[in-house]
Amino acid sequence: MRAQATTEALVKAASASYWKADLFGYFKARGKLRGDPAFAGILSEGLLAGAQRILDLGCGQGLLAAWLDAARRRNEEGPHLWPKEWQAPPRPISFRGIELQHRDVWRARAALGSRADFEVGDIAEADFGSVDAVVILDVIHYLDYQVQLRVLERAYAALSPDGILLLRVSDAGSGIRHTVGKYIDLTVMVTHYWRAPKVYCRPIPEWERVLSSVGFRSELMPMSAGTPFANTMLIARPHKKARLARTLTDSLITQ
Repeated sequence: MRAQATTEALVKAASASYWKADLFGYFKARGKLRGDPAFAGILSEGLLAGAQRILDLGCGQGLLAAWLDAARRRNEEGPHLWPKEWQAPPRPISFRGIELQHRDVWRARAALGSRADFEVGDIAEADFGSVDAVVILDVIHYLDYQVQLRVLERAYAALSPDGILLLRVSDAGSGIRHTVGKYIDLTVMVTHYWRAPKVYCRPIPEWERVLSSVGFRSELMPMSAGTPFANTMLIARPHKKARLARTLTDSLITQ
């Protein structure tokens, strides 16, 4: 019961921030945060615990930042209310979001103010800097396969040795559930952004191979509970041997 009550309280607190933006932003936040299991899952599983510098690629209107901020405040103000089975929420010193849509960036800035940094940019080109966590939720399939690989390579290069990449994708090998999710996704894009982009999806085993080729070791976590979709969270960390080999190669090149 405490976890359910906490989730509902966080939905209300995080979505309330968007009153400063517009009604669309508020109702989108409320619906997405309540209906998408990824947000509660990130907290309940402690996936971003200890991450000091978080980079959210394709951040939309900044929902993850608003969610983590609401979680931090609730934990600080009422630690006795925090679910005992959950780790303490992350307390990042920086949260940076990159988003292509100007209007979404405006909403994110209006809602979060100085508590996070948001910029308009193309994740295929933007500088990632140096971070402890990279989050890519339901975005990478809008990039063609070669660009996907480059983004993952740059995410790997940006991460600290003990960093983490959270990559949520739809499993293209799951049949009808993937098809349903794809067409709902395209409907949302047409309704909200007046465009129907081409999508580049992969089965989960192929995603695992791509991540391995970049230098990540990954594990899977189903992330579509309560929905008709086939979403899976790939939790990827730099493989220490691959990281060491790349570091040695880079040092030899610069000598």
